[in-house]
Amino acid sequence: MNAQAIKESVFSYFRESYAELKRVAWPSKGILIQHTTAVIVFSLAVALFLGALDILFVYAIEKLILNK
Repeated sequence: MNAQAIKESVFSYFRESYAELKRVAWPSKGILIQHTTAVIVFSLAVALFLGALDILFVYAIEKLILNK
């Protein structure tokens, strides 16, 4: 490919990408906040659950294996 063909390919890609972004159905602000809140709450719940498992496993290892 020569430089002109590469340049045209790149410009074509960005034109098509821009046209596609105009067709996207973007969520409303309310839905976006609702979904973001759900992701944060779920992430915190998983983090607390895994933290609790970590503490439980450390305790079990200390008691059963290391006899502390």
